[in-house]
Amino acid sequence: MIQPLTIADYARRHKLWACFCALFFLIVFFSCARAVYDILVLNEKAPLYALGAGMVGFAATAAGSIPGLFMNKLSDRTEDLMLGSAAGMMIAAAFFSLLMPALEASDKLFANEWLSMAWVIFGIFLGIVFLLGINAITPHEHFESGAEGPEIQVRDGIWLFVLAIIIHNVPEGMAMGISFAAEDMQIGVPLTAAIALQDLPEGLAVVLALCTTNISRVKAVMIGVLSGLMEPIGALFGVSLTAQLGYAYPLGLALSAGAMFFVVFHEVIPETHRRGHQTAATLGLMFGFCLLMVLDRGLG
Repeated sequence: MIQPLTIADYARRHKLWACFCALFFLIVFFSCARAVYDILVLNEKAPLYALGAGMVGFAATAAGSIPGLFMNKLSDRTEDLMLGSAAGMMIAAAFFSLLMPALEASDKLFANEWLSMAWVIFGIFLGIVFLLGINAITPHEHFESGAEGPEIQVRDGIWLFVLAIIIHNVPEGMAMGISFAAEDMQIGVPLTAAIALQDLPEGLAVVLALCTTNISRVKAVMIGVLSGLMEPIGALFGVSLTAQLGYAYPLGLALSAGAMFFVVFHEVIPETHRRGHQTAATLGLMFGFCLLMVLDRGLG
């Protein structure tokens, strides 16, 4: 009989995965340290705005998670409606606040419009490959569809949910950070508002899903709240990646858009269609998309 593994056991057996994680967290750590240095010593505004946006995302995740202390499991239809709305908000945010500005910024850098478009498309696929790579080598557990990534039984299954939350929250944080890299409020503010709004139902859905893993409700809420810390970390990482602007700025915007599209189409929408409530989920998606389109026009 095969004994279940812990995450530590898995890391010891899969050195490549452990090295990748260590390298990634080192890059994130030094990028965040650089951004903090830029704020405290150089008094730069872009990383300060990015940190503020990330904290808004964290606050929204916490606000969405806390009602899980008092609420029982929602009906499947209501949960799919909420997640569908969050998916629609993410699509609108990625399109209006990331992809369109990426095309505009790229047009200013390239004389040829085909080269400009190709650069943005390259960024989109970089974001997709980034998430595909993380999904492929990192074992994690989805709310309904079960485990994904390398086959592994983990003794403390809660960590599979935590890894999945991290995979979802990092691109959102990166997107907020990159959106403020040029200190453009017309890009950063609508995107931050969009991500914060979709974090509310998403935070509650995460907590209620965690409660099904037989952990205490308080612990589930704490994990949901703390998962929001990945957003300010991701924001500092994102703004640091595009600190020099130039060609990196539209590429970073497109990368974030691609990563967010991947999360929505590969993870969120399939989850909302798994239990037979496709109509409610689709109506929620259209509502979320239209709400964010109005918000983007109003704040942009």
